[in-house]
Amino acid sequence: MDNIIDKINEALTAKFQEEELKDCFLLDVGIHGKKVQVFVDSDPGIKFWQCQKLSRAVEAYLDESQVLGEEYTLEVSSPGVDRPLQEYRQYPRNIGRTLDLTLEDGNVISGKMEALTEEEITLKVQGAKKGQFKTKVIPFEAVTSAIVQVSFKKKKKK
Repeated sequence: MDNIIDKINEALTAKFQEEELKDCFLLDVGIHGKKVQVFVDSDPGIKFWQCQKLSRAVEAYLDESQVLGEEYTLEVSSPGVDRPLQEYRQYPRNIGRTLDLTLEDGNVISGKMEALTEEEITLKVQGAKKGQFKTKVIPFEAVTSAIVQVSFKKKKKK
């Protein structure tokens, strides 16, 4: 299976050189029997048409090589909001959003990401009293998982 994953990676890496796909990158490839799942992202956020183009590249390799036979299922998509951030490249576009960070000691810290460097993440976290916030700086290397929390706020009627 590793060889198939390597070949899929090669096919996608070649597509990432194209101008319209240059901001895209591979997050994960999983093969479960005859089902191939490919998760890709892009610095500004992946678009449907980009997933289509990348899917065609993977499909061309699978059809030509016949490594999974003639019948297989291929899914090429963004990772979705429920999957942890995997690459540093995913963090910048989430500044201003709430993250749940799991740290290497097992603690989970939730807060609004206010700033980011390659060394640390700055969160605005709830203080001891309601309405009180404090800034917490967390070393990037201490983070084992980061999940963006989606919030749905009702608009106030005028």
